[in-house]
Amino acid sequence: PTSAQVSAVPHSERFCYTLDNDLLTTEQRQFYEDNGYLLIKNLVSDEDIERFRKEFIRICKREVKPPGVMIMKDKSLRSQFGQSEKVVNKVQDFQEDEELFRYCTLPEVLKYVECFTGPNIMAMHTMLINKLPDSDKQTFLHPMHQDLHYFPFRPASRIVCAWTAMERAHQDNGCLVVQPGTHKTTLKPHAYPELEGKTNKLFHGLLNEDEKIPKVHLVMEKGDTVFFHPLLIHGSGINRTSGFRKSISCHFASSECYYIDVKNTTQEHLEKELQEMVWKKYNATSVDLKDIWNFRARLVQGERINL
Repeated sequence: PTSAQVSAVPHSERFCYTLDNDLLTTEQRQFYEDNGYLLIKNLVSDEDIERFRKEFIRICKREVKPPGVMIMKDKSLRSQFGQSEKVVNKVQDFQEDEELFRYCTLPEVLKYVECFTGPNIMAMHTMLINKLPDSDKQTFLHPMHQDLHYFPFRPASRIVCAWTAMERAHQDNGCLVVQPGTHKTTLKPHAYPELEGKTNKLFHGLLNEDEKIPKVHLVMEKGDTVFFHPLLIHGSGINRTSGFRKSISCHFASSECYYIDVKNTTQEHLEKELQEMVWKKYNATSVDLKDIWNFRARLVQGERINL
């Protein structure tokens, strides 16, 4: 199921992961086909990024409380800093926050997304990451993983992540690290890392990472945006600086994608973990993975078909 195609989406025989369009050059399409990611420089404006930053701080301070949003914190810092950006390392599922959700509707982002998904586009998963300074315990290192591990919908080739740097991202503050070409592999088993201090909720990593595959550190300037395939193996290092490394991202999918049953697959344990989280937060006992994703998903362009 990870490599299934939607027959209604046309694509040339040469290209499997991008669709025929007038935006990407042949060289850009070939780079994505070969490597599984494409970096577009200076795509999102400073003005938009500052608006997202201000909204993030308002959420941290509880000045706004968007429904459904998941705020992830470093509990060890809460007594020291209270409600502030110095504690919050991630705001997830911001689809009901109109200011942050504007990111998912930016025309300059969507025109690139359409090159991978086609014209009917769903925003499926949203995150603003605030990587906190973390040189000792390595709490906020995200182990190498494939995003498709979290998604119960297919085909993988009609899903793409847009990830925008909100300030310069480099090796010292924990930029993205990718293994080019790994999007051509299958979905691999994931679990929590066994290393002490690296057990952030849902920060799953590959069970058997191949250290021989070369890694590329994506150094990005503010406003730079990388688009990548959900099977691409990637992660991020720790932030060794005294500042924060913010980024905003959305996973988009063609609305022609379809849900799959993850029972008896490597994703089954993830479904149970997510169900437990939802049951605890909303006291909802009859929720499955499809329900959770239906709640998160929002149409941003075209027609809603399956998702």
